Order: sequence, then structure tokens, then C-alpha cells
Amino acid sequence: MVMMDNFAIPLDTAAAVEHLMRFLSVEGVTGKEADIAASVIEALKAVGVSGENIRFDDANERIPLPTETGNLIVDLPGTRPGPRLLFSTHLDTVPLCAGAKPLRDCNRIVSDGTTALGGDARTGVALLVVVAETLIKHSLPHPPITLLFTVREESGLHGARELDPAVLGGPVMCVNVDGQLASDLIIGAVGQENWEAEIVGRASHAGVAPETGISATLVGALALAEAYAAGWFGKIEKSDDRGTSNIGIFGGKDGMAAGDATNVVTDYAFLKGEARSPEPAFAKMIAEGYEAAFEKAKQAVKDRNGETARVTFIHHTAYPPFKLNENSPAVVRAAKAMKLLGLEPNYLFSNGGLDANWLDKHGVPTVTIGAGQAEIHTVNEYVDLREYEKGCRLGVLLATMPE
Repeated sequence: MVMMDNFAIPLDTAAAVEHLMRFLSVEGVTGKEADIAASVIEALKAVGVSGENIRFDDANERIPLPTETGNLIVDLPGTRPGPRLLFSTHLDTVPLCAGAKPLRDCNRIVSDGTTALGGDARTGVALLVVVAETLIKHSLPHPPITLLFTVREESGLHGARELDPAVLGGPVMCVNVDGQLASDLIIGAVGQENWEAEIVGRASHAGVAPETGISATLVGALALAEAYAAGWFGKIEKSDDRGTSNIGIFGGKDGMAAGDATNVVTDYAFLKGEARSPEPAFAKMIAEGYEAAFEKAKQAVKDRNGETARVTFIHHTAYPPFKLNENSPAVVRAAKAMKLLGLEPNYLFSNGGLDANWLDKHGVPTVTIGAGQAEIHTVNEYVDLREYEKGCRLGVLLATMPE
């Protein structure tokens, strides 16, 4: 038991690590979260959570990609008065984590080196279960609490986006667990605009009659070169606005290459990219910069009759940006808890999207904390167990600390 001022924080460290090892070994790549959800439910029931307080929502029915389950929602009835608190994390991992075999290596958990590990965000999944277990086992007074385990975070924050906030019971704030250091306090994140370009050219024999064709590949290549020259690629700074952009896919139909023979002028290409910025209007402006680049490239590539390719360009908001004031109640509460544990809060603004983006949009001010995940989405991924323990203690304190 760790004593911090007037707060007693009991934590069964061995049990906390056991939960984490178990969840890391359960496969659950994005969109296929049924098995990990079942494992979480089994663990929650084992520590004393009533099955009546465990349920799934129907977000998967609104997600535009095949998704096995809805978001998992768990209610912990309050044992003292107070406004409801929400704790969240995501169930899914990236595909590189499929088949992960977690191994204990001193103060780390690592994979066998052939896959990523899945600490993002199985550290959060374990932490939420540890919070429930600790509250119940030690009869710690706490207000009503909702635990939210989302689906398809890694493939577009879909679970949080399609969440109906009415099912959460009216929490006044949220602690999202999806970071590295327990002292990292993420209070905002960029928004993202996704864009797609479909180019329909005309095939012809590249050696016999190239002048009768319209190369979709060339149009796409010139468009990207134009976007780069105009300052819309990579790190972007325009006057007082800041952002980033990237091209992710340049191929053909159904994920195939744009063209499958060198002697044919390519008649089709599909490109997909993103634009990010703290300001939604600037993220849209970046996407529109790409749109102008594709139009210019289209006019530059013509057949011998002066005809051009057909270019269809669309863009849409993937998730909105947000930023909490350091004086907002959620931030103040998290910072206070960190200081009680001897941690100095490191206020951060994330350049990547989080479930917090949508939870904040849904009206629940959300901070994000860390619990040891490191070098995520790589075969070198590991979990720092010292940070994981700190995160677990922080979670328990945030669940029990008086207003």
C-alpha cells in the first residue's frame, strides 16, 4: 500500500501484471474485438462486477466497416455521492499485433520479436480492470463510474465516433488511457481530414501508340509533385496556420497496383491521404490544396486529341480537433492526482487522433494518461512495467479522490 498525503492506494501489483499479460495474449485486431471483449468480461466478473452492469452498445451497426461487437460498457455503482466519472480505453490492436506472444523481461513486457505487442492499448484495458478490482476488493468509496472499452480505434476512431453518449449515464469528465508515461497529461489533439482521388485515364499500348492513352499514374504523380511544390505535403506552415499531410495509398482497384504491365498506359489510379491540423478549417484547406493540385495535373496530361483524364476528388472529416484549458476541471483533477503521486504533469497536445477527440465532441471533457506502452505499432514494442504500475495507481486515485 502506498500512502500519499491522506490517500491510501492499495494495489496488487502481481495481479495487475497478470491481467496485462493475459490481455496481451488475446488476439483482437481492429474490427475483430469479440475475443478480447469476452476476456475482459470474464475478468470483470471474476473480480466482482455484476453481469447486469456489463453490456455492449450498438455502435458496430453504424460503423461503415465490418466490426464484430459494439463498444463494451461497464457500470460501477457509486458507493458515495458525486458526479459520474468515465474511464475509457480501446480494445483493438493494429494488425501487426496478430499472434503476439508476450514475454516478461525484468521491468518490461516484450513480444518475441516477430509481431508488435499490443500495449497500445491493452495497458489501458488492464488498467481499467485493475481499477474495478481494486475498488471492489478494498471497498474504496467512489462516485458512480462508467468504464468504456471502444472498438475500431486503430482504424479511424470509429467506436468512439459512433458512440451514443446517452448510454454513458452522464459523466462529467473522462480519463482515457492511451499513452506512454503516467506523468504525460494529454489535453488536446489535432483533427484530421481524409481525402481520396480517383483517376480514370485511357489505356493504350505504351510502345505502339502511347499518344492515344491518358496515363492515370502520371496524373497522380504530377498531382503529388504539385502539392509538394505548393507546400501542402509533410510539415505545413502557412502564415499562422500549422498542419501535416501525407499520401498513404497510390494504387489501383481493390488494393492492386495501378496497372499490371509496363507496356500499357495506365487507365486507373486511386490515391488516399490525410491532412491534420489543430484548426479544422486549415485541415480542410490542406485537402483543398491537394484538390487543386489534382486539377492542375489533370490539365497537364492529354492525349493527342487534347482529352484529359476524369478525376474525382473527395474529402471529409475523420475526427475533430480539441483542446482543454489547463484550468478545466478534468485537467485540474488529473494534475492534482499526479502531484499526489509525486509526478509532475507534462501537459501535451497530441499530433495523433485519440478516442478523446470524439468523447470531447460528445460533450465529455477528456484527458488522456499513459500506462507504459512504448514503441507502439512496431516489432520493438514493449510495456514499461514501472510506468504501468504508476498508471494503475493513478487510475485508482482518480476514481476515489474527493472532488
